Order: sequence, then structure tokens, then C-alpha cells
Amino acid sequence: MEKILNFDLADLRAFLAVADLGSFRAASETLHLSQSALSRRVDKLEDALGVALFTRTTRKVELTTVGRTFVHRARNILNEVDSSLLGIHDLAERLSGEVTLACVPSAVGHFLPSVFEDYHRHYPRIRIRVLDEASSDVLLAVTRGDADFGVTYIGTQEADIEFMPLIEEAFVLACPSHHLLGKRKSVAWRELTEHHYIALAQGSGNRFLIDQALAHSPSRPRWFCEVNHVPALVSLVAAGLGIGVVPRMALPPEGHEGLSAVPLVEPQVSRTLGLISRRGRPLRPAAQLLYDMLVAKKTYGE
Repeated sequence: MEKILNFDLADLRAFLAVADLGSFRAASETLHLSQSALSRRVDKLEDALGVALFTRTTRKVELTTVGRTFVHRARNILNEVDSSLLGIHDLAERLSGEVTLACVPSAVGHFLPSVFEDYHRHYPRIRIRVLDEASSDVLLAVTRGDADFGVTYIGTQEADIEFMPLIEEAFVLACPSHHLLGKRKSVAWRELTEHHYIALAQGSGNRFLIDQALAHSPSRPRWFCEVNHVPALVSLVAAGLGIGVVPRMALPPEGHEGLSAVPLVEPQVSRTLGLISRRGRPLRPAAQLLYDMLVAKKTYGE
């Protein structure tokens, strides 16, 4: 007689959670299950398949050779099921789950709200987690699988990362509206040396782009105050402490009565904001839907 495989989709999800996170404890927290319940699901799957999928010790959990092969098959099975469900409008509203998006903070307010609103209206039971992190942390979150995909401006040179460009975004001068430069149509970088300049710290992705663009400039602004993150710089400028350079999206889209965004010239500096995902790893259907919605809204910044 042909053997009947006695397992269900919940067992596959449990297996993949442990495989992706490398820990029964982390997987149980993600799936909101007790460790014993999670372990029973994995045991049930192993019994049904007649093979061991994990090698377990008191210190770590590792996939067996068979387990590593089965990861791809299990993921494909779940993707096919999810795709089938997402293709049926009546069932789409009842789908549940979670999509995790990593995003640089300066892009959150401009890029995401309207897309999230559309997504939530179509798939109200699917939750969206946003990891608002620095560019390097966004890249790391996607590379490690902590996020389904990311919105950032680095990753184009990474062999394991797919980069989908969305918009070209200029760096602008942020200054108080009453500042001497606040009403100007444009400001040259060399003029910033005459004012109290707040800088982003060494090591940030935005600082790297600025330093790279000004590498051969004879006069570069000298900072008297340095911060790690763009939102902190904007807050200090709004408080009247000085001026700074930020991506245009870091400032309110409709302007702010206390802040001005002035185009910078000689040279003009910009960054390309895009979507990053793991190369060769198809997105889960729910994540693919959100990804596609963001691509469709790419004209926002143009």
C-alpha cells in the first residue's frame, strides 16, 4: 500500500520557522507557540517523512542534509498554497500572516503610508512589521532573513542582493525658515562653511555618500555638532541650533513652518532609493504583493 503522509501546513510552517531562525525558542516566539507544541509539530513532520530534519543538541539546532534539501520543497509548497489563496478575492480578506519590511527612517513617512493603507484595505488580516533602521542594518536584516525585503539606498554591489531602483533623491540643505539661507533658491556647498553646521556621523550611509561626492572639493563644511541619525539632525535644526544636509525625504512632504529645504549645488548630491531582496529567494506571496505595490508607487518621488 502507498504510504499516506500524515502532516499539515502548520507542521511545514513550524519546520521552516526553526530552519530560518536556527532555534526552537526563537521559532516558538515568532509563531506564538509553546516550545513543546512546536517540537511536537516538527516531530510529527519527521515521523511522516521517515527522516530526521534536524540534528539537535543542548546548545544548537542544525539542519541535516535531508533537512537542507527539504527546506526548499517546503517553502515552495507553502508559496503555492498562499498564491492559490491570494488569487481568490473572497479568501484574500480572510488571509492572515505577517510581512516584515526593513526601511531607512528617512523614507518611512513619504514612501509607505499610502501603500500600507491600500495593502491593509485589501488584506486586513495580514500584519505589517516595519524595521526602521540605518542603511547597514536594513541590508543586514534582509541578508539574514529577518526582513522579507527592504527599502534603502545601499546593496547594489552585494552579490546576494537584488536591488530594484525606485527614485533618485537629492540631498538638500535643512535650515530654520528664518535663517539667512532659508529663502534662497539654491545654495553652494562652499557657502556652508560660514554657518553653524550639524553633520551626520562617520559610518552612516548618508555621510559616506556626502563625503564621496565632496572628496575633491576644496572647501567642505566643518561641523561643530555630529549626530548618528537623520531624524536627530532634523530635530536640532528645527530647534534653531544650526543647519545640516539631509535627504529630501527626511523633511515633511508638505513643508514645515519652522524648516526650509534648499537645493544644494556645486555639486548636486543624490542617492538612489530602491527595494532590496535576497537574490534567488522568491518572496512569500504576501510579501510579494506589498513589494509590487511599492514598485507601482515608484513615481512618488519623481
